[in-house]
Amino acid sequence: MSEHPMGSAKKHQVVIIGGGTAGITVAARMLRKGFSDVAVIEPADTHYYQPLWTLVGGGTAKAETSARSEASVMPRGATWIKNAVSAIDPDTNTVTCADGTTVGYDVLVVCPGLQLDWDRTEGLTETLGRDGVSSNYRYDLAPRTWDFIRETRSGTAVFAMPSGPIKCAGAPQKIAYLACDYWRQQGVLDKIDVHLVVPTPRIFGIPAIAANLEKVIADYGIQLHTTSEVRAIDAAGRKVTVASVGDGGTDAMLPYDVLHTVPHQSAPDWIKTSPLSTIYSGGDANGYVEIDKHTMQHVRHPNVFALGDAGSSPNSKTGAAIRKQAPVVVENVRAFLDGRPLSGHYDGYASCPIVTSAHDMLMAEFDYSMQVTPSVPVLDPTKPHRSYWYLKKYGLPFMYWNLMLKGLA
Repeated sequence: MSEHPMGSAKKHQVVIIGGGTAGITVAARMLRKGFSDVAVIEPADTHYYQPLWTLVGGGTAKAETSARSEASVMPRGATWIKNAVSAIDPDTNTVTCADGTTVGYDVLVVCPGLQLDWDRTEGLTETLGRDGVSSNYRYDLAPRTWDFIRETRSGTAVFAMPSGPIKCAGAPQKIAYLACDYWRQQGVLDKIDVHLVVPTPRIFGIPAIAANLEKVIADYGIQLHTTSEVRAIDAAGRKVTVASVGDGGTDAMLPYDVLHTVPHQSAPDWIKTSPLSTIYSGGDANGYVEIDKHTMQHVRHPNVFALGDAGSSPNSKTGAAIRKQAPVVVENVRAFLDGRPLSGHYDGYASCPIVTSAHDMLMAEFDYSMQVTPSVPVLDPTKPHRSYWYLKKYGLPFMYWNLMLKGLA
């Protein structure tokens, strides 16, 4: 790994925007496949394994175990450009960084992740981390979630999910189950009125999985509000405004003693304003990089590829999706540079590990067809299992740090 100084203009064969899960995985795979000039643009000093934050919020993991230095995960042989991107010009094949540096490329791979739009929920920003309001979507807030859950012995708990695509769409419901499991162990669950607010018609998009999660919800006594979302938070009055987002939704005012909420999410603003965005062609207002959902190649600029949460492919935005997208991107970048037809094909695979208690987990795996595609055929993929819990807590983090980020899985 090498760094080059700020302010110098440079060109690389492959420039990767983002040193998160997608960027590091693709860089590692490219270097293993013989690419010799790969640069990663990433301003952060710390790399996070974000799926662990649900367990942090539920009191079953420590936040610091999810963090490692960015330097420690940057693949040997990659050039690390420690900077933030401010603009992309696909016509001149250049990226402009926040300090004015420009970086040229033959091929660009765009994977900066999503931005968290906290201010799109009225009243949220000013109360985050205080007065019972938290979110596992931020490293510093996940431990606060656990504080608030532990301190709650009676009253009302609200767990909310916003409309629109978000990363790890299962996370807003997982923390509700972990909280209820803890409150049940403490003997106080029957003193807490628990509400789960989701914008979808059912708790999950696959009927067999939804049916089993509805049993979990009923067992905990959670009141489920479907086709609804929290629109505003009144911190002084300790209540939230719930609004219907479709047929059968709820319009209500709910009190809360503890509130776990999730921000709306979208592509970074500098992607939204670029020619790469879906907005450029009058498409999705969340502004993702507009790519072919199978080849991951940009629909208008053939030397641009994208993967991960900022891509427009309609899969669930999970790390498991990135694990399947990364080899496709590497294969297709090589084919593009060699002047061959693109042979890599992504089928939409994603998996969503849904913890239902402090010892059980359901592993939802599916593709674009929304068919269940289990990796472990001996276990019923629509039901929670104890063994999956150990996979979530120990197996998946091990695979992430030691195999995926090294381009081996």
